[in-house]
Amino acid sequence: MFEILIYILKGIFQLLMWTWWVIVPIIALIAFQNFRKSKWVAENLESVVLGVKIPKNSEKGPTSAEMMFASLHGILKPAKNLKKEGSIQEHISFEMVADANSIMFYVWIPKHLQNFVEGQIYAQYPTAEIATVDDYSKNIDIDHDGTDDCVAGCELRLVKPDYFPIKTFVSFEVDPLAGITGALSKIEGEAEKMWIQILTRPVSDTWRNKGLAYAEGLKSGVGPKLFTKAGVTHGLLQLPSIILNVIFSAIFPTDEKGGGGGDAKLPHNVETSLACLEEKANKLGYQVKIRILYIAKSREVAKQHLRVTSGAFKQFNTTLANGFTITKIRTGKDVLDEYRARLFVDKGFILNIEEVASLYHLPHASVETPNIVWTSSKKGEPPANLPYADTPGADQKDLTVFAETTFRGQLRKFGIKKDDRRRHMYVLGKSGSGKSKLLEILAVEDIKRGEGVGIVDPHGELIHDVLKKIPSHRLNDVVYINPADKDYPVGFNPMKATPELREGVASGFVSVFKKQFGYSWGPRLEYLMRYAILALTYYPDTTMLDVVKILTDKDFRKKVLTYVEDPVVKTFWLKEFSTYNDKFATEAVAPILNKVGQFTASPTIRNIIGQTKETFDFEEAMNTRKIILVDLSSGKIGEDNSELLGSLMITKMQLAAMARAKIKPEDRKDFFLYVDEFQNFATDSFAKILSEARKYRLSLALANQYVAQMEETVRDAVFGNVGTLISFRVGATDAAYLEKEFSPTFEKDDLIGLDNQHMYLNMLIDGVASNSFSAKSIFVEDGTEGNTEKIIALSREKYSRPRAEVEEQIKKWSNVDNLDVDRTIDRQNESKFDGNDYVRSGQANPSKKAGKETGPSVIQKRDYKTEKAPQRTPEKSKANESVQVKNSVDPEELKKIIQKVTRPNQPVKEKGGSDEKNIQLKKIEDRKIGKEVPLKKYDNKKEAEEMPLKKGIAPEELKKIIQKEKSAQEQSQAGKESPVYTGRETKEKSEIKITKITGGAEVERVSESEVPIKPRVNIKPIIQVRQRIPSQAIQSQSPLKPLSRPVIKPVSQPQNIPGLNNNISEDENVRKITREEFMNLKEILPNEKIIIIDQKEGESQKGSIRT
Repeated sequence: MFEILIYILKGIFQLLMWTWWVIVPIIALIAFQNFRKSKWVAENLESVVLGVKIPKNSEKGPTSAEMMFASLHGILKPAKNLKKEGSIQEHISFEMVADANSIMFYVWIPKHLQNFVEGQIYAQYPTAEIATVDDYSKNIDIDHDGTDDCVAGCELRLVKPDYFPIKTFVSFEVDPLAGITGALSKIEGEAEKMWIQILTRPVSDTWRNKGLAYAEGLKSGVGPKLFTKAGVTHGLLQLPSIILNVIFSAIFPTDEKGGGGGDAKLPHNVETSLACLEEKANKLGYQVKIRILYIAKSREVAKQHLRVTSGAFKQFNTTLANGFTITKIRTGKDVLDEYRARLFVDKGFILNIEEVASLYHLPHASVETPNIVWTSSKKGEPPANLPYADTPGADQKDLTVFAETTFRGQLRKFGIKKDDRRRHMYVLGKSGSGKSKLLEILAVEDIKRGEGVGIVDPHGELIHDVLKKIPSHRLNDVVYINPADKDYPVGFNPMKATPELREGVASGFVSVFKKQFGYSWGPRLEYLMRYAILALTYYPDTTMLDVVKILTDKDFRKKVLTYVEDPVVKTFWLKEFSTYNDKFATEAVAPILNKVGQFTASPTIRNIIGQTKETFDFEEAMNTRKIILVDLSSGKIGEDNSELLGSLMITKMQLAAMARAKIKPEDRKDFFLYVDEFQNFATDSFAKILSEARKYRLSLALANQYVAQMEETVRDAVFGNVGTLISFRVGATDAAYLEKEFSPTFEKDDLIGLDNQHMYLNMLIDGVASNSFSAKSIFVEDGTEGNTEKIIALSREKYSRPRAEVEEQIKKWSNVDNLDVDRTIDRQNESKFDGNDYVRSGQANPSKKAGKETGPSVIQKRDYKTEKAPQRTPEKSKANESVQVKNSVDPEELKKIIQKVTRPNQPVKEKGGSDEKNIQLKKIEDRKIGKEVPLKKYDNKKEAEEMPLKKGIAPEELKKIIQKEKSAQEQSQAGKESPVYTGRETKEKSEIKITKITGGAEVERVSESEVPIKPRVNIKPIIQVRQRIPSQAIQSQSPLKPLSRPVIKPVSQPQNIPGLNNNISEDENVRKITREEFMNLKEILPNEKIIIIDQKEGESQKGSIRT
């Protein structure tokens, strides 16, 4: 029997030896058909690409990836099922993509495997963020731009048979992923990209047999020859004999002792290889193919980077086991097409799950490669009872949808119930993180459902966005309050109060001003203001303007007290305030006048709060579900006005809500109030609003940027009373504060790293606080209603009054037309030096300066009963007015005037006379040097006219002046230094200033303060001439163009000025003139006003002019 079996086996082997040329083509044909089938399936398979990100502080390393690959091995199908279905085994591609700015991790999978793969990734990486993204490989179109040679790719293969293992992460001291990502981070060009693709396909355990058989061969002494190149060749020649030996050994096992050297000790390197081989065979395996593709501007650059990156995989090589080597580098479209299709038609090589995890796993804290894209924050699981919008049977009218969950890619819209909203919402986040957008979503949802809504916006953008989304059926419900609309102010009276709310009005008013002026607040100020408000609440048609009036107008105060019914308030004014002396009363009242006056001084605000009749009623608006939009853009009305007006309006809404106490609870309508940047309006009484507003169906949604903006009392009230807390991205300080609110689900770094529109929530659900979870705002399309202008027009028509009408009412209230302005001013001026004035203004009486005489201590008062009203200051005569506004220039007259000032020794014809008077100046003695200085005389008119233009300006030479001055300015700008001089200010010297020269020109003597300064250079006074062009010249387009103020630069050397003493004191740089010289100038310019600014005491006949 044994011989027969041997004979049959030898016959089969001989048949194979003679018929291989028939069998091989058949096998090749089958392989080709399988190749085409695999390619067709790969190209037509519906697939998705998942982007995977992980938090930077993740501690999940390669071990987690190994467990993930072990779980993913479950997609393996039995071979008989594949054959029956006519399909192929699916594969998954794990990919790393890098450009100059980022390194991303992707997973390509067949569409039907998406949920399974995502679940396995989340199982090992709970904090991972997985999102379906577009296939990045399809963003490159080389057919269009003709960059075939710029795309280069290669594959990696094993150096030895695949049953030999590569080096795994267990043998590394540093995560091997750092080496791969380090190579990816070396990309420099903006257009360059590198892609790494690791294709994996699970295989059955039969792959182990080959490795285990080889291990058995090593032990039996057959295998070691294969460790050499000659041994490999010899093994191939002896392959049939080896196969027969294996078969016979299995059928007829020999005695162990008689085996081929079983007791022989193997070499150390063989034992090490044998241990690695057996260890690899003990784990699940995958067929693997690795592709690397580089896109660059040139083929050489692409090839160079491919070699560098493939070198990063050599860290897995080991001498006694296995390693990677690069295949031939290919270029062109085929390389890109294979990558895009994730084509995997051959068997590749086999790696176990430990080896695959070493090649690909998500980064963690120890991988410090730059440009890795980490997830910025964790995602939290939503509570099980979260009210989703798609829950069957959910009451949509009771649910306000505003966000969707983000946990593990499960995007489900949810909302908050109406009863939970009555316990208020607080939204915190940096500017631009999504706070205002969330308020907009909530408000628009409420408006569409017909709810009453109020929005207080200090920026105006939130209201502008809401206006665009208000549907047409609610246009008539809008009350648009815009203080910047100066032509049509609304009427808002914060002083109006019903008898039961008088105390609330006073408390709210005091709280608002205390918040606004807390830096200078005091108990006396608060005490007096409270009684003033309480008294005014009894007075009919009172306004905020009356606060100042009741404190300053005794008659008005008496009139108000006739209406006051509260005996305590009345007693204060009659028995306490009336006993204050003038000084004490002034000091007590002044701070209130200062603070209230700052607010009422603005005409824009005054026209709103000064109307006795409100154009709308907050209580009625809330009960009838109106839409109140308060646009308090601080850029239009000022920050202080915005904050004060907003605080008063919120207080008014609170009082209106509290007035609902007389309405049955079941009849109270919900009103939702949204306040953006609410810290601007949050007073100390805000805690009362948060604690009591729920009972009156006033629901608040508050938002601001950071916790420190709130006062401590307000902060405690917010975190102690709000039912729903929502946080967008915040700063480090706020993150540390909020961490205790959201722990243990989220940490400080998560709060800092939130993306825009993403949030963390502690939400009230059915009255019970939920666990913290993550979400993001739902997308809302831009408004397309187009009713903004129509809404504003309707609201203006119903709730505003014309500006002229309002101002007329305030004018009547002020009684300003009945005041004698002149008499009032004179009464104020008569006690100008009275020390009591300082007391009345709140200042201390300044002490008198020692050593100087002061005015009389007693001022004789005037008797206004017998004295006529003081005369007004005489107005300028028409002649003088004509001098000021005269546009025409008489050239001859101008010439004479200039000549009088600058060339006084020339004969000049006096105006109105026929004779010429020759003005000669006397010689003047230089007081410092002690010698006479002869003055320049001109013998004829021609010589005088040829004087430098600096000393005289004739009308016909004005154009030359302009041209020369332009040239001088250009030279100065080019770096030419102009000579200047310096001097010291002193009150003991005098200055003569000559202005308004008749005839349309001005001659002005300029002091040294108007001249550039340079020490120790003496120059003369500068004469400036301003030209006024006659209207006829402008109309006729005269070439002499207007000159507003030509500047004549000083000359480098001092020159004599006719008519003045030219001796200069070097130590003081002061030009002195005598009284006689002064009178000469007075004679030259008899109609001009010459002012002596200072005259030295004791020298009544002398003055000085500073140059």
